[in-house]
Amino acid sequence: MSAIAPEEEETVVVEEVSSSHLPTTMLGRILLGASLVLIAFNLRPVFASASVLLPEIVRGLGLTSLEASILTTLPVVCLGLFAPFAPRLSQRIGTERTLLLVLVLLAVGTSLRGIVSFPFLLLGTAMAGGAIAVGNVLLPGLVKRDFPKQTALMTGLYTMALCAGAALAAGVTVPIENMVGGRWELALAFWALPVLLILALWLPQALAAGKRPRQDRYRVSSLWRDRLAWQLTLFMGLQSSLAYIVFGWLAPILRERGMDAVAAGAIVSLEVVVQMIASLVLPGIAMRCRDQRGVNLVLAACAAIGLLGFLFAPLWSVWLWVVVQGIGQGGMIAVAMTMIVLRSPDSHVAAHLSGMAQFIGYLIAAAGPLAVGLLHSLTGTYAASGILFALIGLGIAITGWGAGRNLHVSARSERIG
Repeated sequence: MSAIAPEEEETVVVEEVSSSHLPTTMLGRILLGASLVLIAFNLRPVFASASVLLPEIVRGLGLTSLEASILTTLPVVCLGLFAPFAPRLSQRIGTERTLLLVLVLLAVGTSLRGIVSFPFLLLGTAMAGGAIAVGNVLLPGLVKRDFPKQTALMTGLYTMALCAGAALAAGVTVPIENMVGGRWELALAFWALPVLLILALWLPQALAAGKRPRQDRYRVSSLWRDRLAWQLTLFMGLQSSLAYIVFGWLAPILRERGMDAVAAGAIVSLEVVVQMIASLVLPGIAMRCRDQRGVNLVLAACAAIGLLGFLFAPLWSVWLWVVVQGIGQGGMIAVAMTMIVLRSPDSHVAAHLSGMAQFIGYLIAAAGPLAVGLLHSLTGTYAASGILFALIGLGIAITGWGAGRNLHVSARSERIG
């Protein structure tokens, strides 16, 4: 990159919490770790719950194919657009209180999806997507800051929680809709309840952290000109594109091929369970390797081949593709998060590398679900997406080879006050 991004010209204030603000007892650290995992759990039901009910939402609101594509793509776009606000919010009000705000916005946004109105559905989805974007950025930095000796374990746990939230939402949203008389809007709004529960658990911890934790001023420079940072960002974006294709379109793909709503939701749920297991195991394996290049190639192949299997292979073989795609997708998500930490020389660079990877990465990711919807609108079938899946898989393999090298990004944080 020949030009410096605007963010590089600013002095960035990165939160540096003193040890007095961190839990000193084992119980306190367990509570903090469990809270972070539960927060992560609530960052995915917004995607999976709408996916399994998409045909009902389309019929209920009379949506066109383009409007359905906008609905599935909007939260991913918000992940990219709102990610840059996370570091600034964190330095202004503290990381703990920023996460508290995330949970409040997520609860309100999810509740708004319970109103039978396309504008309210979009508004609630955008609010929830923005909240999730900030939470996504803050979690890797918190792991680096508060659990430096348990990075692989905590990364695996919160990534597993992300998958668990998606799996549960995919598996039980349709049964919940059946329980409430086929009212899809109530099934969507139901997922505000677990957000409120973790909000009650996190509130005292956020207040106990203090209004303005001690902060030091740091300048993070050269990140946006770093080749390795861009390779990691593109890897994050392309693997996220496949992930949100799974969340947004796998159930409709299976239903078009002849599965009923409950069975398709169960398949998506089981797939995400496999992702969850892979996300717990793969970070430790990846960290024990000399680098992550080979791991990334294998995972990219599994994820792309698995999606092609869902699309073209006989339905009796769907269980094979659940395992293959789940291992690839879950492993890529976890390894991408792990590499943000591994490629960063310190927690300050990690926070900004996370922000860069998610800002640019999720804007790239949004193109995947949108393209699937547009291709379906143009051709009347999901089969045309097969070429798209193969090309994304190839892109993941290429960028994963570069991002997997055992190097640090050249960016450094400089303390200036």
